[in-house]
Amino acid sequence: MRLKLERPLVFFDLETTGLNIASDRIVEISYYKVFPNGNAEGKTLRINPEMHIPEEASAVHGIYDEDVKDCPVFKEVADEIVSLLRDSDLAGYNSNHFDIPLLAEELLRAGATIDLKRKHMVDAFTIFTRNEPRNLTAAYKFYCGKNLEDAHSAQADTMATYEVLMAQLEHYPDLPDTVAGLADYTKGQTQAADFAGRIAYDQQGVEVFNFGKYKGMRVTDVFRRDPSYYAWLMGTDFPRYTKQIFTRIYSTR
Repeated sequence: MRLKLERPLVFFDLETTGLNIASDRIVEISYYKVFPNGNAEGKTLRINPEMHIPEEASAVHGIYDEDVKDCPVFKEVADEIVSLLRDSDLAGYNSNHFDIPLLAEELLRAGATIDLKRKHMVDAFTIFTRNEPRNLTAAYKFYCGKNLEDAHSAQADTMATYEVLMAQLEHYPDLPDTVAGLADYTKGQTQAADFAGRIAYDQQGVEVFNFGKYKGMRVTDVFRRDPSYYAWLMGTDFPRYTKQIFTRIYSTR
């Protein structure tokens, strides 16, 4: 395996009630944890989202209310997930834009104490789109030469993502062979302070608004001159993680 691991790397995929990071919930999480010594372990958890799973979501992943009514709620498995991730970096397919932000919301909702921003985050989708723009099914066919059976099940997508990344490392010799290097490669040119991309950094590494009437202005400066804007932000449906950063900046302004 060309990938050099300094600590475990967790490949994971979520199936959810929808695509809204702030309000939708996890119904299934599957992971494949690869250790530096080459060992690996995997598991799939079904989760009761404590809400109705919309029919359009069930049509994609095949999970219905009846399938998860007796499963644990996320808060009951949060400690297990924190323990899984505590010593690890993260990898997924389009995970930087969806799976990680939504997982961060669930962890905050459950009161779990882990900051995913401190992890290296490798996104095989970004590597793919920067080299061969397609979807996971096409990526699996292109890099692994196989058809992806049972697409949109968390386990199938997780294992396909693992195989795709290993094949990408062999296919593109100039790709970094460390998790830190791959995380830098896949995070793109603009690094956001939050997962939703509402807060960016300026050239001095200070948080600035990345939306709205104060776009490009430092968050601290705005809160000093217009503290009511903070109150407005707290009333929006922005993700909890984004609001947490706003609160930290507001309290130290």
